[in-house]
Amino acid sequence: MKFLAITLIVHDGQKSPRDRLREVVDNAVFAEELGFDGFGVGERHERPFISSSPPVVLSHIAARTRTIRLFTAVTTLSLLDPVRAYEDYATLDNLSDGRLELIVGKGNGAAQAQLFHVTADDQWDRNREGYELFTRLWREDKVTWSGRFRPSLTDAEVLPRPLQRPIRIWHGSATSKASVELAAQYGDPLFSANVTNPVEPYEELARHYRERLAFHGHDPATALVGAGSAGLYVAERSQDAIEAYRPVFEARRRYGPAVFSSLEDAIERGSTLVGSPQQIIDKVLRYHGRLGHEVMHVQADADGLTDKQHRASLELFQSEVTPVLRREIPSRPFPAPVVPA
Repeated sequence: MKFLAITLIVHDGQKSPRDRLREVVDNAVFAEELGFDGFGVGERHERPFISSSPPVVLSHIAARTRTIRLFTAVTTLSLLDPVRAYEDYATLDNLSDGRLELIVGKGNGAAQAQLFHVTADDQWDRNREGYELFTRLWREDKVTWSGRFRPSLTDAEVLPRPLQRPIRIWHGSATSKASVELAAQYGDPLFSANVTNPVEPYEELARHYRERLAFHGHDPATALVGAGSAGLYVAERSQDAIEAYRPVFEARRRYGPAVFSSLEDAIERGSTLVGSPQQIIDKVLRYHGRLGHEVMHVQADADGLTDKQHRASLELFQSEVTPVLRREIPSRPFPAPVVPA
């Protein structure tokens, strides 16, 4: 199994934007030091997030790191001009020595949709069209293309050319089968959010993805699936982990739907990873049995924990949990960074 640390760069106002963004970069450096395989930065264009420019943040992370893969989580192609998005990420791919991976999706949120004049009626069409042009730009030196949502291209050369040809593009999905269909059609990997609900809808999503891969002529055995987690806190004693994490869980419940009745319920039925190392191992293995995923993400931010608690939890996770899961769940290797000549 491979492991990512991700952030949506939530900004609660307790720190300046400058300090919060620098904290994200420091967390990425720490993730590389611990041995995480990847670090992901989300994209949101509304409160309480300040993650409106992932390529800028990831470029700074690229300059501070050497080996860790750099992920977007997700690139909201329904909102973006795919030509401009390509230029940003092809530049980042070169600067990072080919460490970039993209997770694309339509995004969500009424405020950001208004910023970009995207509607519920056209968001999926925009996402599909944006992806189709974006992936052609990555693969072809010159592109002739026409669509609904941006001016047409005729024998267009878009620079710089990327280092990775092609780049691996994942399709992120909460519970929507529209993203699954696009991933299956192109034979791309799927990343399930796996955060808000119990496992059942995500299991159905992964099953549907494999069925649609076969429908589109791809071997379901080649399916590459990633999955998220709703929260992480590892301690040597499960009681200590639950006691430390309970205030975080209760604070979250005030700002979202009460899917789970208690922290214990979220640990039992959801993807929240709180407990001893062995409990976390057992939980991930159970989820793997339902989803068949090779890659998972945990939160890169302290998210209500103290920095000391968060770092101790990540250190314990990497020292006692990930070695077992890497051994028990085979996973295909990520591309290695390109070594400059």
